[in-house]
Amino acid sequence: RSRVFSTFAQQAVTQKTPLLIPEMADELKVKGNAAFSAKHYPEAIEFFTQAIAIDPSNHVLYSNRSAAEASLEDYEAAKASADKCVELKPEWAKGYSRLGAALHGLGEYDEAIQAYEGGLARDPDNEQLKSGLEDAQQAKSRPARGGGGGGGGMFGSPDVMSRLALDSRTRALMGDAEFTRILRDVQTNPASMTQYMSNPKFQLLLEVALGMKMSSPGAAGMGGDEDMPFDFGADSAAERAAEPVQSKPPPPPEPEPEVNNEVKMKAAKKAEAQKAKEAGNEAYKARRFPEAIAHYNQALELYDEDISFLTNRAAVYYESGQFDECIADCDKAVERGRELRADFKLVAKALARKASALIKLDRYEDAILQFNKSLTEHRSADTLKKLLDCERALKDRKEAAYISMDLCNEEREKGNAFFKQMKYPEAVAAYAEALKRGPPSVNPEAHKLFSNLATCYTKLGAYPDGVKAADKCIELEPSFAKGYSRKGTLQFLMKEYEKAMETFGAGLKHEPDNEELLEGSNKCVDAISRFASGQASTEEIKDRQARSMADPEIQNILKDPVMMQVLRDFQEDAKGSQHHLKSPEVMAKINKLVAAGIIQVK
Repeated sequence: RSRVFSTFAQQAVTQKTPLLIPEMADELKVKGNAAFSAKHYPEAIEFFTQAIAIDPSNHVLYSNRSAAEASLEDYEAAKASADKCVELKPEWAKGYSRLGAALHGLGEYDEAIQAYEGGLARDPDNEQLKSGLEDAQQAKSRPARGGGGGGGGMFGSPDVMSRLALDSRTRALMGDAEFTRILRDVQTNPASMTQYMSNPKFQLLLEVALGMKMSSPGAAGMGGDEDMPFDFGADSAAERAAEPVQSKPPPPPEPEPEVNNEVKMKAAKKAEAQKAKEAGNEAYKARRFPEAIAHYNQALELYDEDISFLTNRAAVYYESGQFDECIADCDKAVERGRELRADFKLVAKALARKASALIKLDRYEDAILQFNKSLTEHRSADTLKKLLDCERALKDRKEAAYISMDLCNEEREKGNAFFKQMKYPEAVAAYAEALKRGPPSVNPEAHKLFSNLATCYTKLGAYPDGVKAADKCIELEPSFAKGYSRKGTLQFLMKEYEKAMETFGAGLKHEPDNEELLEGSNKCVDAISRFASGQASTEEIKDRQARSMADPEIQNILKDPVMMQVLRDFQEDAKGSQHHLKSPEVMAKINKLVAAGIIQVK
């Protein structure tokens, strides 16, 4: 099991998963606490060491390991752990208690006295430090430790003092005047133990120090033979909550270290802040914005480590039209969120809300930047949609600001002049600029500009671009015959004769007597007939077939099982297969193959 946890800890450190590290370290610490409670000190040390590998900045883990090492009388290791604890959190008095106990165990009484005094300088009322200091001073004044008969001399041992400090029952009595008086008396004069044997507090002292089980009613009243969980100097409510759950009733409330009182006050303020936030949410839903802001202000005054208070207040400012205030709150939320290493989704939410406020202030480019930052933190479909909408809106606004019909007409005239001079690239640029200045949304003559573009592309040999321009022309004005003429001519030049014939035919529906359309249609018929009758050259036929085979429609016809059988029948018995031509669908497909040059009629 230790090897499994070691590997797990090493992976956590290597992968640097900050959101998971505290949870994994806490899990190992709880296991270490349980092992210490069961007096399995080597196992406890192993768990604490694994937890330290995951969270090396946690001073409590070093304190716990020092206590376990002292219990094994490995005072050198206990001193090293205590030194690290003090280094990480110099203001924490309990670290000096651990260090003093380890130095006492090593016989370094002067250094132990200095350690205890250092702790008392930070917590003058700490009874555990006072007791440890007195023990170290007495040990220094004695030639040898122990002395006396019975078991009294052992009460000066750092190991025993550590047990008394760690057991929740005796730790609660370290501030009790009677208990400390008895402890000091038996440390100084072990023979005095006999006069305290009937005292419940002394019976508890013996039980914890010697591992004896006392059965007197008085001892039971003090907690007797119940096994209570140890508190290894946990200085937060979360650490206390991690202690093992007991099936027996808990002991009477015990005094907590000063730092825990601060944490409790902080937790109470946090709970009160959450209530203020909920009240603000209700006011926001009811659109009572001033009231909602007041509640969120109260929440922030009570507890400033939850950026949702800021993002919620920003939402109120947004809905009430106070966009600058909304942006300011979002900036604060992002900055504070980075400091607290808050959930990246909350940071992303603040950035997206800021972007929405920027849009309201017509700052679209800034909004796009913030939306992209939000998506970097957390990719949300809603934020992505808002980004695309913002980019589209910015484009539309730029195009709208660029519109000028006067400049459009100027560019059109330039294009006409360039075309007459056979400066076709310049003509294309001029017509394109004219369309930007006078797009179809505001220019009823825009289709003519697309027709002119198609003509320029024809001269330049850019046939696909010309077809696109002609398609746009027809889309804008379906009855404009020149659009069909331009497109059909381009398709003819691309040797797509069947498509060109269809285009010319569509134009003739609008202008049956249009000479350009009629001439173009006749050219297509002649070209198709030349290929169908085999009059085209071998190179032309191969080129035509290659073009046709790239056409998806021709490919689908040739893959059609029915058409495959029809073509096979015609190849084997042309006369006997004439009945296939009675099917309009089959006939239409055969005509397409003939027009494409795939089938020749001889």
